[in-house]
Amino acid sequence: MPPAAPAYRRLSVEERRSQLLDAALELFAHRTPEDVSLDDVAEAAGVSRPLVYRYFPGGKQQLYEAALRSAAEELQHCFDEPRDGPLLPRLSRALDRYLTFVDEHDTGFSALLQGGSVVETSRTTAIVDGVRRAAAEHILSHLEVTDPGLHLRMTVRMWITAVEAASLIWLDEGKQPPVEELRDWLVDQFAAVLSVTANRDPQTAALAEKLAADG
Repeated sequence: MPPAAPAYRRLSVEERRSQLLDAALELFAHRTPEDVSLDDVAEAAGVSRPLVYRYFPGGKQQLYEAALRSAAEELQHCFDEPRDGPLLPRLSRALDRYLTFVDEHDTGFSALLQGGSVVETSRTTAIVDGVRRAAAEHILSHLEVTDPGLHLRMTVRMWITAVEAASLIWLDEGKQPPVEELRDWLVDQFAAVLSVTANRDPQTAALAEKLAADG
């Protein structure tokens, strides 16, 4: 007798939603939002278009925003790092995860950060800005600063902007230089901008001194 076919298991609401989001994220990772339709998502997930609408009655906009939130959560987790050992190696490990995400979601990452999408709204912009703010908070927590001053806050957020810009240029340049070189370069830049701000701000100067001692 032929082996029995595996029993069909109906997905729970949360499992089905997760399946649709995974399919959408995979499509948005390699195509701009304008080039992805609900039919594409349904086909990628192996379901019908009406089922996609059942879970996302707001259509493509709602699905895109949900997929964006999912990607944003993943990006925020890139900066989750135990506070053990010197700061710069911790930053290197966080950047490894961040750049892996960029590499795996290249087209979608570019569309996300460069904007201009027909599905871009104030909500999607807020989601992206939330990633930047969360990254800044993570870095400040690693610096063990409970009350960062204006100069230090600006320095950290400016560096995060530089990381985003470098990531986009890296994609435009065919993912060159090698990702390990890009990571080390960005870490060096973080140390450099801290030292520049240290010339103007005593709080940052104390941190730069501590960083040098840890190194």
